[in-house]
Amino acid sequence: MNENFINTWVTTAALGKKSSLQASIAKRCEHKSKIFDTTHPLAEAIKKGWKTGSKKASPGDCFVLSPTLELMGRQPVNDLGVDSRRRGLRAYAYYFTFLKDSLAGKQPGLGNLILRREQPSLEILNTFRTPMVAHQNYTVFVIDTTAFEDGGTLTINIQVGGDDAKGKFHLFDGDRELPTEKAPDGIDAEVWNSQQGAEYVKALDALATVWYIDPGDTEQITLRFAQGQRFKLCATGSRWSEKGSINAFIAKISVEEHGNENDQKQNHT
Repeated sequence: MNENFINTWVTTAALGKKSSLQASIAKRCEHKSKIFDTTHPLAEAIKKGWKTGSKKASPGDCFVLSPTLELMGRQPVNDLGVDSRRRGLRAYAYYFTFLKDSLAGKQPGLGNLILRREQPSLEILNTFRTPMVAHQNYTVFVIDTTAFEDGGTLTINIQVGGDDAKGKFHLFDGDRELPTEKAPDGIDAEVWNSQQGAEYVKALDALATVWYIDPGDTEQITLRFAQGQRFKLCATGSRWSEKGSINAFIAKISVEEHGNENDQKQNHT
């Protein structure tokens, strides 16, 4: 590391992560002249990190933050052994890789899915919600394929759970801002909110979309890319679902290398 690196730790109880401990912590703090400020920007960044990426419980989390306290990476302690074995590395070597990926801007553990030649496929389990207003409540994952410098084919197999909500999934370029309820310039708000038609599809500017997945069904997105890059996979409820309804989904994401390609093609079924 360098002179800008600071190592510190904060107990989750002091930040109120477990409500059952808040009373005992408050009583303990009565005998102290100085307590931890849970509104401090560092505390806010840590609490934001708990809501990002893995939702599994862990007794501790390692966060990498920038000098301006922006989250750069998260590694739950409970996942360290599993994650290192998945990469075929010893725990200390994997942890060093986690630090390097964080400082390189890859945001490991923050909802990003980093595919590599030694691990070209990953599986995620999460939920989506049907928004009350169009273009809200996206569940978002960044898919990082930068390790595949000469490109390949990205394949995403998506299975929706058995609850009532129907799924809709967009694949965007990694730099693309998420659609909002405010219509983009050049498209009528009524058309934008209808979420259908050629004008809407053009304004959405997705690389690929699965518009409708019934509960229990599976659909696939495939995209050929010419060089390694980042994508955004956005899950939401279909407009044919009841507003506010929730469902789960499993996405199996993989990359197959094809060598050096000069064009980018897309299709979905």
